[in-house]
Amino acid sequence: MRLAIVHDWLVHPGGAEDVLRVLLATFPGADVFSLIDFMAPAEKAQLGLRHVTTSPLQHVPGAREHYRKLLPLMPWAVEQLDVRGYDVVLSVSHAVAKGVRTHPGQLHACLCLSPMRYAWDLRAQYLAESGLDHGLKGWLANTLLDRMQRWDAANSKRVHAWASISHYIADRVRRAYGVESAIVYPPVDTAFFTPLAEARDDVYVTASRFVPYKRLDMIVRAFTAMPARRLVVVGDGPDWDKVCHGAGPNVEFTGRVSRDGLRAQLRRARAFVFAAEEDFGIAPVDAQACGTPVIAYGKGGALETVVGLDRVALPTGLFFEEQTEASLRAAVERFEREEHRITPEACRANAERFAVSVFQAGMRDFLATSRAPHSG
Repeated sequence: MRLAIVHDWLVHPGGAEDVLRVLLATFPGADVFSLIDFMAPAEKAQLGLRHVTTSPLQHVPGAREHYRKLLPLMPWAVEQLDVRGYDVVLSVSHAVAKGVRTHPGQLHACLCLSPMRYAWDLRAQYLAESGLDHGLKGWLANTLLDRMQRWDAANSKRVHAWASISHYIADRVRRAYGVESAIVYPPVDTAFFTPLAEARDDVYVTASRFVPYKRLDMIVRAFTAMPARRLVVVGDGPDWDKVCHGAGPNVEFTGRVSRDGLRAQLRRARAFVFAAEEDFGIAPVDAQACGTPVIAYGKGGALETVVGLDRVALPTGLFFEEQTEASLRAAVERFEREEHRITPEACRANAERFAVSVFQAGMRDFLATSRAPHSG
């Protein structure tokens, strides 16, 4: 089977790139196509990337720093990628990769990380966070996104078989494109994120890039209002000043840390705190793989990866219902009353449902099942 993998863009390592890394290990003969490729050689080596075929956007001046501003050109650019020499085209898409043009006799399968968020149901949130929700700029942004939505809907018909990374995403795919998806949860490195036998510290941990929808500022305010409880915040990003503003002495900021450093923090934590509405959310599963309970906002992918106190006899965490300080503080207080019900063994066993080997088996089965009727 000659396989082409089409990725949206390659700029910084992240969750989508982790998926790509495991796909290349699963299908080592695959070739990779992407709109742009500006990853450092060392980062590409970690992903197992060799040659990447790029679109004309690769040569646009300033594309490395301002690639998101090229959004209006991306539909055209992805259609310039020439994948004619392959039996199967697998698009790994959260933006435009699934719009790649295929040809008769080829199977186009899509692993959907998300429908194009800013064009569909999260448009208002993204425009507000970008300051583009009013005035002439707001009108222009909405006009562009209306156009992107129409293109996205029309070109979704080029996909023969769909897989989504969670039931949450499958529901959004169904509403956006009117199609059903197989569920293939993304891979979590449970061989790396493991528990230790040492006693844990009396400290809560959260880890994320500092961007608005992660709601780290809310987490910091909630713990500042609970001065007897310690919080460690791992990560950095454009919202650094906003997140750090007004933090109490019980809140520690580590900045960005290595994978080893993140694992060490997760292993020592009394619980991991997660306030985002994510498509899947790798971080809470990394924490559970280390035997650490999770206190999570009760929407999005966390509902599929964390077993709440109210659901079964072997919980791995609990949920708070609103992205507010009061709701999170109440959840922390409940956790401390009932944390005896959550064991490291239950957390670890739950995380193993998302191991790399499970993802690899799921993707092989998805492509094999998709090819059978297509070949026939």
